[in-house]
Amino acid sequence: MVTRAVLSLGSNLGDRRATLQGAVDHLLAGSDAPTAVALSPVYETAPVGGPEQGAFLNVVLVVDTPGTARGLLERAQDAERAFERVREVRWGPRTLDVDVIAFGDTVDEDPVLTLPHPRAHLRAFVLRPWLDTDPAAIVPGRGPVAALLATVEEEDTAGEQELTRRDDLRLRTPGEAER
Repeated sequence: MVTRAVLSLGSNLGDRRATLQGAVDHLLAGSDAPTAVALSPVYETAPVGGPEQGAFLNVVLVVDTPGTARGLLERAQDAERAFERVREVRWGPRTLDVDVIAFGDTVDEDPVLTLPHPRAHLRAFVLRPWLDTDPAAIVPGRGPVAALLATVEEEDTAGEQELTRRDDLRLRTPGEAER
């Protein structure tokens, strides 16, 4: 059985673009790896919450995976370790952050892996790139990504969740790189 899953990747330390490309490659490597369905454009975003820090680059990667949600979480955490993610300050700067946003239509309050991601429906840096990959996307238990993004944008009167699409920083899935 294959499940469609959504991952959000972000980086705001070091060579952010190279880190994101390396993370995409890492997540899709190996015989048991998920298969890429779509990779969003790169967006530059201000950090949300946490200490003062530099801007993030963010993308969404949609995959089909034969594995479990926990297996995908382990793969995401392995990618973070490979890029020397350090968890010292909550919502602090990081070389790489990979979140499992959705796993099929699963809704689960498991504290190890809450699905869908508990703040995904509130974050433009997740919703906008996800919408780019799939205009009909739905956050399980929350509703259509397009409607959720519209609400986030309406409520963001201070412009704290403003995104800048960075078409100059295109990423590729491993299959695209080989063509």
